[in-house]
Amino acid sequence: MVGFKNFLDARGWEQAFAVYGDRRIVAIFFMGFSSGLPLALSGATLAVWMAESKVSLTTIGIFALVGIAYNLKFLWSPLMDRGRIPWLTRRLGRRRSWALATQIALMAALVGLGHSDPATNLEKTALLAVLVAFFSASQDIVIDAFRIDLLAEHEQGAGAASTQLGYRGGMLASGAGALYAATYGGWPFAYMVMAGCVCVGMAAVLLTREPEDNERDDDKGAVTSFAGQLHEAVVAPFTDFMRRHGEWMVILVFILFYKFGDALAGVMASPFYVDMGFTKIEIANVSKIFGVAATVVGIVVGGVLVYRLGIFRTLLLCGILQALSNLMFAYQATVGHDVGLLAATIGIENVTGGMGSAAFVAYLSSLCSHAFSATQYALLSSVMALGRTVLASGGGWAAQELGWVPFFIASTGAAVPGLVLLLWLMRRARPG
Repeated sequence: MVGFKNFLDARGWEQAFAVYGDRRIVAIFFMGFSSGLPLALSGATLAVWMAESKVSLTTIGIFALVGIAYNLKFLWSPLMDRGRIPWLTRRLGRRRSWALATQIALMAALVGLGHSDPATNLEKTALLAVLVAFFSASQDIVIDAFRIDLLAEHEQGAGAASTQLGYRGGMLASGAGALYAATYGGWPFAYMVMAGCVCVGMAAVLLTREPEDNERDDDKGAVTSFAGQLHEAVVAPFTDFMRRHGEWMVILVFILFYKFGDALAGVMASPFYVDMGFTKIEIANVSKIFGVAATVVGIVVGGVLVYRLGIFRTLLLCGILQALSNLMFAYQATVGHDVGLLAATIGIENVTGGMGSAAFVAYLSSLCSHAFSATQYALLSSVMALGRTVLASGGGWAAQELGWVPFFIASTGAAVPGLVLLLWLMRRARPG
């Protein structure tokens, strides 16, 4: 940990911020935008649409399961890590060809979802939401791999921060932007606009060179046996992770539960806003625009805390704060429709959540071996997503049975198992 004098050193800060002007880091920001765009469109934004269509809270909660692809993406990540698309890969390279293929499919799925109607054909809406989540998760795989391959080791921190900021920008577009578009043009129009926004990520991919390591790997792939390639792509990433981390089972359980309380409250946030009487414009202005700004602040603060305190201490501090922030929702439920209080509730929740996200991404990245970073990161982020989808899918039932105040208090308690596991891991790790 550096001293206070070094913390204020202007030259050090100048060097730290200079990397963000690199063209590759800028491109990663826009790829992150494309990654963040679809999540709300099959999640929070879709929940607003369903709530307006009088779909039950239990059903809305169960709809979190459409994101199961984010949990299972490690299953097909080896294909996207090593596989080639005929004709397209030869001309664009492996990373760029897979990115463009998934983005085109994602655009088509978004258009289809926008032209479904949860009020009259919930099954069709569910199917198309699953497709959006699948192509979104597939895009995440290749963009994460693109980022890791494109940057040197000392640039990975800046790349992770740029991805997070771009991701939040995409969530802002698909949150507030989609609600604005739906207010003035209807839900099909909103989803058409969001499908068009995927072009931002496509442009970033086309304007960024293929990582050199991929070109060399493609040459080696021509002389390597199929069995060898299969072992390298599928088996080696998992055996490497287990060999390097003796407590790997505890790590996976910790990853699952660290943000569980945050996810449990988050999956029901949009129906909660509607139930409190907030309009789409109020939700867009406060929850989406102001909320994303608060999250960006949290990400920046979290990054500074990781640098100053280390990953584990930052994870502990942010984990406690993001758990306690759920109590603001309980207080909001007792007050009801109050835009000023909503701003305070969302501001506190998103700042602490952003802090936790920055520390968590740093932790996940530190667990990956450079040789297998794409598949290992897909595995770890898939486990992380379980809390947001499978575990949090019962949130609607819990909110309906308990009521809003007890539900949000319970969501605070849901963060405790992750914090207990973190304390155990901290004792096993070396100081700092």
